Amino acid sequence: MLKSSIGRKILVSLSGLFLMIFLLVHLAVNLTLIFDDSGVLFNKAAHFMATNPAIRIMEPLLALGFIVHIAYAAIVTLRNYMARPARYNKRDSQETGGWVSKNMFFMGSTVFIFLIIHIWNFFWKMRFSGDPLLDHVMIDGEEIENSYNLVATLFKSSYIYSSIYVLGSIALGLHLSHGFWSSFHTIGWNNEIWMKRLRTVAIVYAVIIAGGFISIPVYYMIFF
Repeated sequence: MLKSSIGRKILVSLSGLFLMIFLLVHLAVNLTLIFDDSGVLFNKAAHFMATNPAIRIMEPLLALGFIVHIAYAAIVTLRNYMARPARYNKRDSQETGGWVSKNMFFMGSTVFIFLIIHIWNFFWKMRFSGDPLLDHVMIDGEEIENSYNLVATLFKSSYIYSSIYVLGSIALGLHLSHGFWSSFHTIGWNNEIWMKRLRTVAIVYAVIIAGGFISIPVYYMIFF
């Protein structure tokens, strides 16, 4: 399966669907940044995500999901390019989903670069290196790291990072608008009726995810 073209595409699709579930959870947590300026909600959510045993078990699986999705998407794209080096003509692009479909690898690469920046600025510091901004606060009688201070300070102080965050979210939304329905198509859920529905759901999902993430830096740029 891992050596066949369809097998690789199925792995990309299944890992992509897994990551889409993660994005909903991640967005829900991140939106607490703008629902509560005191930081209590976000700090409680971040502390739960960092200490809950079930979540800690899921973290390696999530990392594996990212690795599989990125690696096999690159392999599939390279194999397709080698098999058909000529550029797609206009008729081909319309049949395969248009501009977004043709540029899925570019969008995915943009999201990957943003992911590295995001991990370096937040996850790495929260889990491994630490940061002076992660001063401890007391919430409900428990002393926990002030993750809100780390995240909010970067958004408040850096228009460059906020702009990168917006661009990364737009690229993610475009990537999802095709990747969502394409994943179901690859695993066989591709009859004419359901494809129309899934394309519509894909647009709604992509707008929710991209719009939700974009709202966070925009909120800080406008109000702080």
